[in-house]
Amino acid sequence: MVGAPSRMANRGWRWIRSAPGTYLWLAALAVTTVIIDLLPPEEARQWLDHRSTNLHHLGQDPVRVLITSAFWTDGSGWLAYAVLFTIFHANAERWLGTLRWLVVVVLAHVGATYLSQGVVLWAIRSEDAPERAMYILDVGVSYALAGVAAVLAYRFVAPWRWGYVLGVLAVVVPPIFLNRTFTDIGHASAAAIGFACYPLTRGRGRRWNPGVLLKRRFTAER
Repeated sequence: MVGAPSRMANRGWRWIRSAPGTYLWLAALAVTTVIIDLLPPEEARQWLDHRSTNLHHLGQDPVRVLITSAFWTDGSGWLAYAVLFTIFHANAERWLGTLRWLVVVVLAHVGATYLSQGVVLWAIRSEDAPERAMYILDVGVSYALAGVAAVLAYRFVAPWRWGYVLGVLAVVVPPIFLNRTFTDIGHASAAAIGFACYPLTRGRGRRWNPGVLLKRRFTAER
């Protein structure tokens, strides 16, 4: 009985070691989440505002805010991110390798930030948004997550790949028309960037075929 928990712990540790970038990032998010939770609401807002990738900061200090914004959230949902990081980021990093995974993360995070804030700038100039929108709060890891989730489509063989693509589109496209926020534009942009990262997936081993896995399991159960 003692051996089973030990084996599970070893398997879990091997999994974490196989995706170091994912879990170092997740550990950093755990620390920053605790910090935000401990701060009074007004101070927490000011802290996040200073790290926000809004138009004001992108115009003054883009490198700093693009980096720091990826390590802060609004203080909620860390456990949900832990699950999503394990499902998407860890699998992508294990498949692509840490360097290629990081390229997808950076492209999605930076690209979607500029595209979504470009929409904000357009709205301000067309007088569809107030000038104060230049200072809107924009931090978090969801753009990178959307991009990595999208690039994982190439991990599957067809026709499973197209079902996965439809699933991603079903998550990121409807909010653009229902909510019409810059964040929704950012998520859709990040997914598009992830789909465009196909060249990074070439030569990365065999594709997943869920049909074969299901068939093997069904045969084994019989």
